[in-house]
Amino acid sequence: MSSESNLLPLIVEPETLAEHLDNSQLLIIDVPMNAASHAEGHVPGAVFLDHRRLFRGSGAAPCDVPDEAQLSDLFSSLGLTRDTHVVAYDDEGGGWAGRLLWTLELIGHTRYSYLNGGIHAWREAGLETSTEPRDATPSEYQAEILNPEVSIDWASLKEKLCDKGFAIWDARSPAEYDGERGQNRRLGHIPGAVNMEWTDAMDRENGLRLRDYAELITELEALGITPDMEVVTYCQSHHRSGLTWLVGKALGFDKMRAYPGSWMEWGNRDDTPIEK
Repeated sequence: MSSESNLLPLIVEPETLAEHLDNSQLLIIDVPMNAASHAEGHVPGAVFLDHRRLFRGSGAAPCDVPDEAQLSDLFSSLGLTRDTHVVAYDDEGGGWAGRLLWTLELIGHTRYSYLNGGIHAWREAGLETSTEPRDATPSEYQAEILNPEVSIDWASLKEKLCDKGFAIWDARSPAEYDGERGQNRRLGHIPGAVNMEWTDAMDRENGLRLRDYAELITELEALGITPDMEVVTYCQSHHRSGLTWLVGKALGFDKMRAYPGSWMEWGNRDDTPIEK
C-alpha cells in the first residue's frame, strides 16, 4: 500500500491516530471480542462492529467469508465509502481487527490501518476514551470480491501442499497443532504447516503491540517462512489468523493469504490430509 494514497500507515501508533481523530475521511471501527469493552470506553468517534458479522454464519464452514450481499450490507451499515480510510482495532491484540482488514483487502478496499495494540495500547498511552455510542452514517457500498488471491479454499490449498516456495502458518496453540486438543472430528494440522501461535506476535509488555519486526522475521525464517514465499495462514476460524495475516503484511510479505474455512472446515472433512 502506498503512503501517497493513504492517510495513515498500515500499522498506526495511538499517538499518531490521536492527531487525526477530526479527519472526516477516517472511519474508526472497534471490533472487540467482548462487546462490553466498547461500552467501557473506546477511541472517540469509533463505531462498534459485532465480530460475528465477519463470518458467513451458515454452511459447512460458517467461519467462511460472507457473500457479496452480506458484505455490501455490512460495509454499508458501517458507512464505508470508496474514499474512506478505515482504522480497525479490538480488545485482544489484533485478531478481529486483522480479520476485518483482510476482508477489506479481499474486496479491494486497501485504504486501511491497524491501531497497534488496540484499546490496550490506547489506554496505556493515557489517551482519552469515550463511552458515547456513535451511530455510523449508512452508505450504499457495493462489495465485490476484487482480490480473491488473498483467500484460498480447501481444495486449492490441498493441491498446493507440495509446491516449492509455499508455506503454511498455523496460528493456533501448540496443543491444537499437535492434535492434543480441539473441537473437530479430526485433530492435528495441515501437512507441512508450521506453528507460531498468534499471541507470540504480540508484545505483552507493550500494550499488546506487534513485537519487534526483526525478531519476528528471524523467528519465522527459523520455521521456514520467508518474505519471498507464498504464505497461507489459518487457525480454527480465521480469527486468530487475522492477526498473523496482518503481521505478514506488516513485515513485507507480498504474498500473504488466508484460509477462511480454517480448521473448522479442514478438520471436519473426510478428504483432507492431516498430520499430527
